[in-house]
Amino acid sequence: MASADQLKALVKSHINRDDTQFYSVAMQVAAHEAKAGHGKLAQELRGMIDAAKAHALQGEKGKLVQMARPRGELANLLVVSYPKNRTADMVLDESVHKQLQRIMKEQRMFARIREHGLSPRRKLLLVGPPGTGKTMTASVLAGELGIPLFLVRLDALITKFMGETAAKLRQVFDAVAEVRGVYFFDEFDAIGSQRGLANDVGEIRRVLNSFLQMIEHDESNSLIIAATNHPEILDYALFRRFDDVIEYHLPTPEQAFELIRARLGSFAPRPFPKKAITSRADGLSYAEIRRAVDEAIKEAVMHDEAGVGSDALGRALEERRRLSEKHKQNNKLVSDGGSRT
Repeated sequence: MASADQLKALVKSHINRDDTQFYSVAMQVAAHEAKAGHGKLAQELRGMIDAAKAHALQGEKGKLVQMARPRGELANLLVVSYPKNRTADMVLDESVHKQLQRIMKEQRMFARIREHGLSPRRKLLLVGPPGTGKTMTASVLAGELGIPLFLVRLDALITKFMGETAAKLRQVFDAVAEVRGVYFFDEFDAIGSQRGLANDVGEIRRVLNSFLQMIEHDESNSLIIAATNHPEILDYALFRRFDDVIEYHLPTPEQAFELIRARLGSFAPRPFPKKAITSRADGLSYAEIRRAVDEAIKEAVMHDEAGVGSDALGRALEERRRLSEKHKQNNKLVSDGGSRT
């Protein structure tokens, strides 16, 4: 049964017409029921919440509208979506899984935590190689908490004009305070590193200083997530501004196998040559493995085959490996060329 705090939060959010908060608390209630062993009730509650959210997104004559659509200049800075992803959709290290579960638990009980003068974890730095689950994590947190995901467009945020980037950053943090959501800064080293354009280092540093001040003084109910493939170039002062630093790695052979098997579903070859297939996936990221499996499934579908053959799956993984190695070589050439100029 819902706690007294949850019931009060539900009523308050309804009175304030805060749909995002209402759905978030309702999901907390569903999670509590699931934990209490009331699986059927939890499933029914989640179904009702998803149906209500889908109905709320429908405007007149069935046209899709967004509950928290950025307006004005913010529309150029933020891209909003409403993910339905769940943690079950990800294959994670046990340590990462525990960190995410702890974050979600604190978010679902943030009202109780706030009553004691404490703050739930909500400022997260995600580090690790490309394709290891950082972007997916932002989607999963938004989906699990029932709140919108706002992707911060760094290409629109960062300009060559002095002071303009900091002003736009201020608009983003104003939105963070006004509309609860997950605000995702991908490729964060564009802001957080000490590097900058050869003729514009001072401006980049001013932007970094502005970000440090804004995130430190932010006391909103939103989640701020920054992700980078290059944590080694981030300014040291950034790390202590985040509540959690979560490290992502390439999948182990067992994790690769679990991902391949789950992604294939009914298309999985029988028997499944686990050792041979996982050896082909060694060194590939989660994203690269997903793409390879999807390509193998498409080939099976186009040839009216009921399943994916192990040879076809192996070829798809090898093709993805060649593309990955070529991409790494190109990046190295670009990096070496830049270091010589």
